[in-house]
Amino acid sequence: MHDTTARTEHRLRRFISERLLPAKYRARAPLTVTAWDVPDEPVPFTEAVSQEYRPFEVGTPWGRPWSTAWFHLTGSVPTDWADQIAAGCELELVVDIGFTAAQPGFQAEGALWLPDGRILKGLEPRNQHLGLAADTHELDVYVEAAANPDVPDGQWIKPTPMGDKATAGTDPIYTFTAADVALLDTDVFGLTADVLALQGLMLELDPTSPRRAQILRALEDMMDAVDPDDVAGTAAQGRHLLEGVLSAPATASAHRVHAVGHAHIDSAWLWPVRETVRKCARTFSNVLDLMDRDPEFTFACSSAQQYAWIKECYPELYARIAERVREGRFIPVGGMWVESDTNMPGGEAMARQFVTGTQFFIDEFGVEPREVWLPDSFGYSGALPQIATSSGKEYFLTQKISWNDTNTMPHHTFDWQGLDGTRIFTHFPPVDTYNSMLDGPELARAERQYAEKGRANTSLAPYGYGDGGGGPTREIVAQARRVANLEGSPQVVLSTPDTFFDTARAEYPDPPVWTGEMYLEYHRGTYTSQHRTKAGNRRSEHLLREAELWAATAAVRVGARYPAEELQRLWHLVLLQQFHDILPGSSIAWVHREAERHYEEIAAELNELITASISALVGTGSTELSLNAGPYAVEGIPALGGAATAEPHTDVHLEAAGTDWVLTNSRVRVTVDERGLITSLVDLATNREVIPAGRAANLLQLHRDIPNEWDAWDIDAHYRHVVTDLVEADEITTETHGHAVVVVVRRSFGESTITQRIELPAEGDVQITTEADWHERQKLLKVAFPLDLAAERATSEIQFGHIHRPTAVNTSWDAARFETVAHRWVHVGEPDFGVAVANDVTYGHDIHADTDDAGNPITVVRQSLLRAPLFPDPDADQGTHVLRTTLAVGVGIDGAVRAGYATNLPLRRVSGERTVAPLVAVDHPGVVVEAVKLAEDGSGDVVVRLYEAHGRRAEAVVAADFETGGAVETDLLERPGPTRAGVRASGNRAHLSLRPFQICTLRFARA
Repeated sequence: MHDTTARTEHRLRRFISERLLPAKYRARAPLTVTAWDVPDEPVPFTEAVSQEYRPFEVGTPWGRPWSTAWFHLTGSVPTDWADQIAAGCELELVVDIGFTAAQPGFQAEGALWLPDGRILKGLEPRNQHLGLAADTHELDVYVEAAANPDVPDGQWIKPTPMGDKATAGTDPIYTFTAADVALLDTDVFGLTADVLALQGLMLELDPTSPRRAQILRALEDMMDAVDPDDVAGTAAQGRHLLEGVLSAPATASAHRVHAVGHAHIDSAWLWPVRETVRKCARTFSNVLDLMDRDPEFTFACSSAQQYAWIKECYPELYARIAERVREGRFIPVGGMWVESDTNMPGGEAMARQFVTGTQFFIDEFGVEPREVWLPDSFGYSGALPQIATSSGKEYFLTQKISWNDTNTMPHHTFDWQGLDGTRIFTHFPPVDTYNSMLDGPELARAERQYAEKGRANTSLAPYGYGDGGGGPTREIVAQARRVANLEGSPQVVLSTPDTFFDTARAEYPDPPVWTGEMYLEYHRGTYTSQHRTKAGNRRSEHLLREAELWAATAAVRVGARYPAEELQRLWHLVLLQQFHDILPGSSIAWVHREAERHYEEIAAELNELITASISALVGTGSTELSLNAGPYAVEGIPALGGAATAEPHTDVHLEAAGTDWVLTNSRVRVTVDERGLITSLVDLATNREVIPAGRAANLLQLHRDIPNEWDAWDIDAHYRHVVTDLVEADEITTETHGHAVVVVVRRSFGESTITQRIELPAEGDVQITTEADWHERQKLLKVAFPLDLAAERATSEIQFGHIHRPTAVNTSWDAARFETVAHRWVHVGEPDFGVAVANDVTYGHDIHADTDDAGNPITVVRQSLLRAPLFPDPDADQGTHVLRTTLAVGVGIDGAVRAGYATNLPLRRVSGERTVAPLVAVDHPGVVVEAVKLAEDGSGDVVVRLYEAHGRRAEAVVAADFETGGAVETDLLERPGPTRAGVRASGNRAHLSLRPFQICTLRFARA
């Protein structure tokens, strides 16, 4: 029996490949092709259509990497096809510009255009056709063909020059294969869909099940009935023989899958941003074409940025999308500007992802998405539930946690509780893909893996080819219809996100709870790769804070113009760079060089805006002033304001002690040995030594860093097996600068050099500036700070708060969390004493329990400074970098928060004639002002975003120092709503009652 079954299955595979698929078209007739090669970057249709086109032979190579060619196709429909069209065959245009067998979206792509400039449809490996009207006689269309390179040999670890036009070469990489008008045999198409649906189901059923045998016999009968020499003439009979097995309904207990049309399009990755714009246009035009032909088809699409690109570059296409949005068929989801990384964007930036994305959908379409849609981001911050719900979101969808390399997520439908206690109803599709084809293996996997069996029975499957693969196809929709209610298979309903989530929540009103971050046990290198991109992000976030603060202050104080349009444009650009393959450092060289250029432009423009606002505030004069954009007073300068620069009240000393250097101020004493390492760090208030005996801090450590795959993405645990401590110093010198002393340490190793400046100001913490000229390959550079602290947990800043993670490895979850992300600071401590390690551009850390030479417990904090992966950018991180680290000794969480802001928001020194009074003041040190700005609606109201930063309940008063009609609490979109923070406002004062880590947005009306 088994041998017979195996032979039938083999016969079926051959029948499909050699009989059915070749018989899809009854006839094909070639068109005439002419071509024009674009000299450099893509051009609009209006420019392309006016060029001189030359004759082009099908079968000719074309397309140097990243180039564009336009092909003009003309011809006639053969007159002798009329009877076959009348009998049910459908007329189609079929174009193959040289598609390979590689995954759709990672190779050549094309777009079909009418001569009047209307984009019709994309062309991809699984979507090479355009349906034509039955009465079509003449064809005249253009093909815009993009020669996007393949992933090299289908691998994700092999270095490639293709990520940069300068190194990609000039030889053509594709061959134009076909441009035909063709007759689609609808019976053969239908039979193919029937057979594929049944084959996929059959192969997932138990080999001994009656249902599998029933399907197998029906397929045998079908193959006997279909004449291999006349597939077209016998396909209808074959379909008739399958009707019985296709009509058997699913059981009542079958798993229910809500299939949602989708096309995950990375906003940049193995292609530049400019190509993403065209990928969106190709995919969206495909979707609209499918909607025209299938009135029940719907499509969900995230990322306001992608809609904005279409609006700007393809206005006619955008108008058609808007019409389908109004019909409820083209569905904006997610409410974010892009599907961003959620580990590294700062709190305000994460909020703005939702504010800008949701507001765009409201303004453009009158639609407010109810869900967060982040299937592919590399882990999910514990701050997200509060940020999402504060922007009006009810649901959360992710998929990437299925990639975990050690532990399996225990739930698929659950309430996710964030660090402040906020919960959001969350779904994690058990189909384990956001590019489903709804085939038998995928549906069986969804049913098999669904973790809520017995309590609930519904999951979501996003279907369609992503990344420029074209989205859902007619073949996938045909598959969905055949498995909608089929014995042995889950039930499948073509659905929408709202329908699924409402159904799932009603079905499962009391789901289990997952608390805290959803850490991805994979892609841990993304906290460190492409340091310049990450540094640009951090700098931009803090410059935007300053620009908004000083512009709002200048508008209120002296009536200066508030640069709302400029700020919005710059926010949009920063938010785009936070996309989950840009900020994480996992894109080709082209993407990161472009990001670095954008960050330089952003910094220049924001500094101009800041300078203009400050000049309007302080006027002209010779008084030296210091402006403090941070939320805490510094050196006598008020938070969010400016005052005359004060001289330090204490001094700092530098002295030699044998071969050591000792730096002392009023707070700490630091000893640096002849190797340039910190061997002693004493908190003078308690006389406590922080560095364990026999150990040294500021120890640079070089690891071999060759992950098993996914170079830029991954740091694998085995990196720890090989390490070199960089303890040899080329030169050590000392300097004195004003009220600070500095020990300068220069080191060289391999092809690289590092200069470190260990600085102690008169009234501040130890600061270490690391300047690296980095030229290593497949290496990971860390800096270690062993601390004489028996800390059971490490605390790391995330958006609007912090998270605790254990330092010991007791469980498999602990073991997998060997590289973690933090924003401006980490803190480790005992109940009465702690140390904060702050940074200005570093995200990756590992913090672990250890023992000193005597066996006493200590804690080691290590920052991940630089990497050097080879794929997808073989020159990643090569060159110069500057990183700053602050050591704050004898502090708790409150001191860590202060150190983080101080490290990232240094005082601005200016000359002027007026001090700057803060617009608002807060009377509680744990309630931190994150943003001060004018309202987005142009009313001139002042918006203040605050959060509780210490992890404690707080009663605080926020006082406005300007004429105001009062304050109201709003959501993140600045809309009044329920007072989650218990706001009680009177005059210019607002009293807040905040839970730990609670965000509060106050809107002060201008009088």
